[in-house]
Amino acid sequence: MMLPISLEFFPPKTAEGSEKLRAARQQLYALQPEFCSVTYGAGGSTHAGTFATVAEILGEGREAASHFSCIGATRSRVRDQLAQLKAMGVKRLVALRGDLPSGYGSGGEFQYASELVEFIRAETGQAFRIEVACYPEVHPQAKTPQSDVEAFVRKVRAGADSAITQYFYNADSYFRFVDEVRKHGVDVPIVPGIMPITNSSQLLRFSDASGAEIPRWIRLRLQSFGDDTQSIKAFGQEVVGDLCQRLERGGAPGLHFYTMNQSAATLALCEALGRC
Repeated sequence: MMLPISLEFFPPKTAEGSEKLRAARQQLYALQPEFCSVTYGAGGSTHAGTFATVAEILGEGREAASHFSCIGATRSRVRDQLAQLKAMGVKRLVALRGDLPSGYGSGGEFQYASELVEFIRAETGQAFRIEVACYPEVHPQAKTPQSDVEAFVRKVRAGADSAITQYFYNADSYFRFVDEVRKHGVDVPIVPGIMPITNSSQLLRFSDASGAEIPRWIRLRLQSFGDDTQSIKAFGQEVVGDLCQRLERGGAPGLHFYTMNQSAATLALCEALGRC
């Protein structure tokens, strides 16, 4: 049986971006994704665009998962937005703490994603399948690796059904994380997040901001290619393809692709995995 996959998109900001994303989605649907998730801006700043993109995906006959962040939010607002999503036919959420927009104070009635998960469960019962985030290489704001594991365990005990990881390029970090949380009695599926490598400067920028580790040998190889985009893409497909194969062999329950609203890299990786 083929490993289930899921796809992540972000809400476009322009009409041209929307058209390009529609075209990319149609190509990626050939992979028969289990669901497609749509990200949520800092402090919920893109929630209208997120919900609109989710509605389009549902209209295309696919399951859509809305990201849903709580930082800076009130219980009343969250309650209203949950009702909106439920009325749209959304059955899956990616519940996150989220980031505040620059210049904002903390505000809001939620401090942690575990509080959001608990609230969603209390308000809606089993109406939504709840995904949460986890960080095999430790959340950049965690005080210690152990406190990061404990924060994840709290989210699961609050009612999360499964988890999607931050992207990584060292399979051992994923397997170590899974082993560690299993010791705490957590048995939900933990799906690896996969970031294709197509642009070295973009990847390094994202990784420095998110805390995702780029192994030194990968960083040096990428830098050695300079502006040779074809070599970067070929190297990236080899590295990420090998990572996916190792995760699959090691028992990962699925793969979640961060598509960056593009289709080519994810399609090429899935073709190498025998998906298309």
